[in-house]
Amino acid sequence: MDVKNQMRIHSFETLGAVDGPGIRFVIFTQGCHLKCKYCQNRDTWDVNSGTIYDIKDIVKRIERYTAYMQKSGGITISGGEPLLQPDALITLAKEMKKRKIKVAIDTSGNLPITDKIKEVIELTDLFLLDIKCINDEICKDLIGASNKYELEFAKYLSDHGKEMWIRQVLIPGYTDKEEDLKKLKEFIDSLKTVSKVEILPYHNLGKFKWEELNVPYEFENVKVPTNDEVKRAKEILGI
Repeated sequence: MDVKNQMRIHSFETLGAVDGPGIRFVIFTQGCHLKCKYCQNRDTWDVNSGTIYDIKDIVKRIERYTAYMQKSGGITISGGEPLLQPDALITLAKEMKKRKIKVAIDTSGNLPITDKIKEVIELTDLFLLDIKCINDEICKDLIGASNKYELEFAKYLSDHGKEMWIRQVLIPGYTDKEEDLKKLKEFIDSLKTVSKVEILPYHNLGKFKWEELNVPYEFENVKVPTNDEVKRAKEILGI
């Protein structure tokens, strides 16, 4: 595989309306290094699966939908974890710059900030940053990794003037604790480039993907948050 000119893809969404501002062409990359118990895209984890596409062919697909994007839209690269393919992201982002198409990346930010990642950051217009849990012990249980890298990633974006949306999945019993939500608000308030904060209520609509892979779904008994619980979390975060 030519890592600079090819990308391992899970799927595409041509007219996305929830993955960044405006109408967006969404690319779901294949491969993730985290083990989120609530993952709705369990089939994206395998780094050796998916379909390999040439970047030039991805660009051709995107160009078909530029008329729908208008000024506020663009492309969003999601996953999986897109930052696992930094060389391909750099190539694709440069092609988008030539065409004046805005690039957003939906990421956990849970990786070391290497020189290649820094170049990806420089070429990206907006980051949709998923803070898994501000409480590190809960985070480790929830995703199998510390939140150290993702918090450092957020600080790096802030220090380098990169716009970000902060997203928090609200999971009863995990990410809904008042003291943790207050700590999350304090962390967000310390960042200079956050333009939006979103609460994403946990749901189990992706459970069937775990079942299709014959993998136990650990959140079998975790309930979906109520409207009142979502409202309370938003109030604590001030959104």
